[in-house]
Amino acid sequence: MPTSFDHDVKKLFRQKDRDCMLRKRGFDLWKYADVKQWADKILSQVQSGDMPPDGAWPQNDIEVFKQWIDGGMQS
Repeated sequence: MPTSFDHDVKKLFRQKDRDCMLRKRGFDLWKYADVKQWADKILSQVQSGDMPPDGAWPQNDIEVFKQWIDGGMQS
């Protein structure tokens, strides 16, 4: 089954991550269109450990997000 936003990616973003991005950047991490638009930048930030600000994602979560991008960013 291909990686999808609704099933696999959305749950990677916590409520506080969503609130922070809405406040600081004006986009919603729980909205497919917003995450799709910023996917490369988000990937770069999670790979570097700069996002989320309170601690790096586990490697498995980074791989899920990357698979979603590489798989065509299915909703």
